[in-house]
Parts: sequence; C-alpha cells; structure tokens
Amino acid sequence: MSQSKNKSKKDNLPSLGDPELEKYIARIGEQIKVIRSRRGMIRKDLSRHSDVSERYLAQAETGKANISIALLWRIAHALDVEISDLLPETSTRSVNTTLLNFMRGLDVEDQKAAFAVLKDHFGEKIEKGHGVALIGLRGAGKTRLGSLLADEYRIPFIRLGEVIEQQAQMDIGELISLRGQSAFRRYEMQALESVIHKHPTMVLEVGGSLVSQSDTFNLLLDSFYSVWLKASPEEHMQRVIDQGDMRPMAGNKEALEDLRVILAEREAEYKLANYTLDTSGRSITHCLYELVETARPYLEN
Repeated sequence: MSQSKNKSKKDNLPSLGDPELEKYIARIGEQIKVIRSRRGMIRKDLSRHSDVSERYLAQAETGKANISIALLWRIAHALDVEISDLLPETSTRSVNTTLLNFMRGLDVEDQKAAFAVLKDHFGEKIEKGHGVALIGLRGAGKTRLGSLLADEYRIPFIRLGEVIEQQAQMDIGELISLRGQSAFRRYEMQALESVIHKHPTMVLEVGGSLVSQSDTFNLLLDSFYSVWLKASPEEHMQRVIDQGDMRPMAGNKEALEDLRVILAEREAEYKLANYTLDTSGRSITHCLYELVETARPYLEN
C-alpha cells in the first residue's frame, strides 16, 4: 500500500516535456535576460564572470536549457543578485498578496502614481535645493544638458562614473571586466554616498544601469529631484555614433534591437523619476529651457 502511494506521488511530479515545467523553465530564462539587460551586460561578459558558455546562456534565455541549480547560482552571482531573483514570482521579502495583485492590475502610469503616494507617505521628503539627478541611457543628453544646467545655477556638475573611476583607480569597463558586477555596484553606492556628503547642491549625472540596483536607486530618489532624459532608441544610437563612439555597431548587427530591449526593461524604473524630459527631435536650447524651469525649485538659493 505504501509503495503504491509513493508511486502515485512520483507519477504526479512534473518531468521534462511537461508543458507546465517547460513554461517555468522558459520564465527563468526570461528573467535571466531581463536582469542582464537591466544591468547593461552583454552575454559575453555574463559568460566570462559566470563561467557558463555563451551558447548555453543563449539556450537558457530562450528556455531551451534545463538549467541546474549550480549553474543558476553562478549566473546569479555574476549578475550580483540573489538566486531567488531569477525564479519567477519569488521574493526574499513577504509581500501582501492583495496589495501585490492590486498593483499588478494597474497600468504603468497608475503604478507610478501609486508609488508616489506610498513614497510620499512612508519615504523621506526631498529637501528643496538639495540637487538634481539626471538618469537615462547614453545618448540622451545627460552630459551636455547637465553641464549647461549646472552653469545656469553656478553649482557643481558631477558625473558619478568619474567618481567611481577615481575611487576604483581604473575605468568602469576595466572594473566590470576584472572584478565583476558586484564590485562595480559597491563602488557605485560608495560614490553616490560620497557626492551626497560632499556637495549639498549639485547636478548629478548617473549611469544608465544604476536604476537596476534598488538600494542605490532608492537613495538617489530620496536625495535628489530626478529627471529622466528620454530619447528614442534610434536617437540614442545615432548620438553615440556622432560622438565618435562606434562600439554600439562594432560586430553587432542587432545593436539597435538590443538597445530597444534594454530601454524596455528599464522603462518602469526610469518612469519613477520625478520628471520626464523627452529630448527626441528637439534642440539643446529647447530641452535646456524646459530642464531649467522644472529644476528651478531644487537649485535656486
């Protein structure tokens, strides 16, 4: 009788070829790709730091690999996330199910409004005149508009990437390549804490992937009036190339599609900024005027 019960339980377990199991594996792959995109990591870098082949990663991301716990742990470690973050609908924190389902039922704009209400009630208030932080992908105009905005109010313009490089004593590409995402994210948080301590009022430019690190992004949102400089993927790409940087196109015919994926995966976080300024098809002069006006309450003495 006991053997019969055990056999029945075993027969009910999902096996390879089971549609539900295949869906779950595919969702794990999607989650790996989403987090990799949000981090701004190419598959080659993830392969190097996880010691998992690019071919296997491609199979995993498309749900074609029955990935082991050991490999999943190595991928999570390389992405600097918990292994649970790669599993669908899991969390290390307890979340009220009713609240979670309610939020899922809202569209993106309503989620942003709900977040603002919760942040206003439970979070810290942004002090007037503390500073302005510019977020967004490369090519949106953060450096140009940020430096002009700082000149307008005669305050420091700080590029967080330069602070990270000074603290690490190497450029960011080398830091990530040699020491991985985890080290880079530690330096990023330390750099943000440092500039907040040293400069009571500033215009701050941050890297596009900072929003993927929740603790660092929350500190930014709590400390600055944040502005998302937005542009179309095509304009992002063209502006970077116009600056003489051909890396986005070098050996990668799918660069524009990759950029679209990265922008789509980060859009929900970018939309948490206090203000969105769309720079697509607009002159620097027009964008600067809008930026000066929206930032005025936070930069004027």
